[in-house]
This record gives sequence, C-alpha cells and structure tokens, in this order.
Amino acid sequence: WMNIQCNEKPVEIIAKNLAAALVELGYASMMVATAINGEFVPRSMWALTELPPGDHLDVVAPMQGG
Repeated sequence: WMNIQCNEKPVEIIAKNLAAALVELGYASMMVATAINGEFVPRSMWALTELPPGDHLDVVAPMQGG
C-alpha cells in the first residue's frame, strides 16, 4: 500500500501506475482528465505513468451544460 493525494484528499492505494490507480479509485468507466503533481497526463500515457508515494493526482470529469 502507498499513500497519495487524490483531488486534495489522502488515499491509500495498491496500484503502481496511473491506469491501475484510476480503476482502483473508481474512475475506470468515466471520461476524465488527469494530472500528476500539476502536469497533465494524456490517456495514452496512463499505463506507462508510475505513481510514487506522495504524488498528487488530480482527476477531473468534464461538465455539461452552460
């Protein structure tokens, strides 16, 4: 287990990469944008992007309406 921040809240996860973390955190079926430590991570890089302990993950879902 390791601790990271997800949307400014501490979470404990087993996942070692961003793709697995999103599944573990319940975002797998959602259309979301992600950033780690303030840097945007494109969907094509999720499986290749490691998450060391202490990283800050931001997950944002697009909003509809206007």
